[in-house]
Amino acid sequence: MTILYEMAWRFLHALFYVQRALVAWFRVHIWRWKRAVVGLLLPLALGLHKPKKTGTISKRTSRRVRCGADGRTLEKLPLHLGLLITEEEIHFTDVANLVVWCMAVGISYVSVYDNQGVFRRNNSRLMEEILKQQQELLGMDSSKYSVEFMKNGTDKQEHQVLSCQSVVKVLSPDDGRLSIVQAAQQLCRDVEQKEKTLKDINVTVLDSLLRESKNIPDPDLVLKFGPVESTLGFLPWHIRLTEIISMPSHVDVSYDDLFGALKRYATCEQRLGK
Repeated sequence: MTILYEMAWRFLHALFYVQRALVAWFRVHIWRWKRAVVGLLLPLALGLHKPKKTGTISKRTSRRVRCGADGRTLEKLPLHLGLLITEEEIHFTDVANLVVWCMAVGISYVSVYDNQGVFRRNNSRLMEEILKQQQELLGMDSSKYSVEFMKNGTDKQEHQVLSCQSVVKVLSPDDGRLSIVQAAQQLCRDVEQKEKTLKDINVTVLDSLLRESKNIPDPDLVLKFGPVESTLGFLPWHIRLTEIISMPSHVDVSYDDLFGALKRYATCEQRLGK
């Protein structure tokens, strides 16, 4: 009888996880289908025709103007925005578009993160894609939105620019857990060498150690893409006061999706523990 109960419990447990996986799959794909159907039917309903090449160019130009204007209409804009990708399949072009839109809106720091280290291993590919999309989306205005890439583990830049408006940082789980471990080891060495006592160790001291080699502020806003309900190790110390907004997928994400999230952030009330 005990064996039967155990088998039944395992079956129900497996069924529960299968159900969660199916729900997550349907959420992402229904979102994509809905956007595709709207994209097909809305122009027909409004009696619009396929734009000519010149129309496409003017549309891109108006988008550039709109990005800057949109940023000025928001009550508050994050100084540092994190892009947390929890999906297994990563589209570099879509991530690059998000980074470029953030630059155009006026966000100074953008962090890109996935817990598998895909961006870390393909850092150069992401940089090239950002520069490519920067030129494609911003055109002649691209020089006004110069970008600076931070090297992993240092404060030196991959690409130096004279007039930097946005800084892009590629992160992996090592940037969160490893920095905390290193800070703890440093405190232990200080106590062992009698440079500090146990009474000297507090949150403020640990915080200063974790920020000693960082020139970028904590993220004000993190956009989490995908069905996973977890931050997956994204800077665990630095996001204590960060606003986190979940979005279905980064695949085929649009500027309107990003700006909608920025509007939510601009209107949210952050009590900061009060």
